[in-house]
Amino acid sequence: MLAGAAAGSLGALLGLGGGIFLVPVLDHVLGGNFSEAKAISLIAVIATSSFVTLASHGRRYLNLRLAMFLQMFTVVGATAANAVTLGDRPSRIVFAVTALVVAVIMMMKRHQRNVIHDTSIDVGQFGGRFHDDDTREDVAYRVRRLPLALFIAFVAGVLSTLIGVGGGVIIVPALNTWCGVPIRVAAGTSALMIGVTAVPAVVAGYAAGSLNQPLFAAAGVLGVLAGSRAGFWIGARARVKSLKTLLAAVLVVMAVRYFVMAF
Repeated sequence: MLAGAAAGSLGALLGLGGGIFLVPVLDHVLGGNFSEAKAISLIAVIATSSFVTLASHGRRYLNLRLAMFLQMFTVVGATAANAVTLGDRPSRIVFAVTALVVAVIMMMKRHQRNVIHDTSIDVGQFGGRFHDDDTREDVAYRVRRLPLALFIAFVAGVLSTLIGVGGGVIIVPALNTWCGVPIRVAAGTSALMIGVTAVPAVVAGYAAGSLNQPLFAAAGVLGVLAGSRAGFWIGARARVKSLKTLLAAVLVVMAVRYFVMAF
């Protein structure tokens, strides 16, 4: 339940499914194996997505049109990855490398703000407008490099199935760093996407017999519910730079841990 609460907080704050935290706890601290940890984590990912997306704070930053467009590619990636089988050690290495690369990207771009203060501009088909808590004014943004965003969405779907992190760990920093999407909008949009992306992997995990700890899954979901509320409260008061730094710190800790476990 405590791990689920941490996962729910990360989901509300950063648009992550929480798998980047929940998988290591289930795998190492609670003594499970990676396949079981991944399957249980994906149940929590779906719960996080549901709670965050339905909350008023989450809907405020959700770009529904962009989410639905990218979602087609994440689902394709998640479904295609079901045909790939990785052992525990390769999965841990993929997990660690992914986390470390994303952390470096976030720290390099932590001062970057993707907002346009002239809200009368044409934001394009996938851009939008929202009230910025940092500047306390209405701002706009445009989505850049859409083909890159589609490729990233596909990769996020693949990683969701292979390592059980929900895909948000790739989608949020990539949209923010390379595609011009503000981090709060990227987080809100990712929160919807990760739940849908996790479904094929959950089905595959159930068919493979990995979901044999239903009490762990239920406890994780209850924790997510409480944690997401705390995440909303913190997120409304945190600055963008702080959110980016927090995301990078979480990723570095997880990367180091999984490199140690793999070798």
